[in-house]
Amino acid sequence: MKIVWRLGQSTVRDVYEALRERRQIAYTTVMTMMKILEEKGHLKKRQVERAYVYRPTQPEQRMMRSMVREFVDRVFDGSARPLLVQLVKDPRLTEKERREIARLLSDRADAERGEGAPASEAPGGMQGSPPRRAKEAE
Repeated sequence: MKIVWRLGQSTVRDVYEALRERRQIAYTTVMTMMKILEEKGHLKKRQVERAYVYRPTQPEQRMMRSMVREFVDRVFDGSARPLLVQLVKDPRLTEKERREIARLLSDRADAERGEGAPASEAPGGMQGSPPRRAKEAE
């Protein structure tokens, strides 16, 4: 999905070539995943000559929220707490990311008490999940 968002629209070949720069992957695997994403409503395709061109159906942040919610529902029975615990305990989480999570939680608590805007609306606030380093962003 990140490749399609970055490019705006892409063919299976475009995504395959971008992924191959980082790791070995079969073309048919990419094709299957894009078909599944289309079936789930995350991608829309149109035929251009002999290839299908895919584009995202929603902006990245909106879709990420939806995917995270689906993941939390499926894996953690709807409770975000175990996911947050796992993220905070992850040794790859930097001190800066921990501070940012703490700030977001504090901002959210303030907003619920009527003391300010939630972090997602605050200037410079993080959108979605904490930023990941380049290697993890794949």
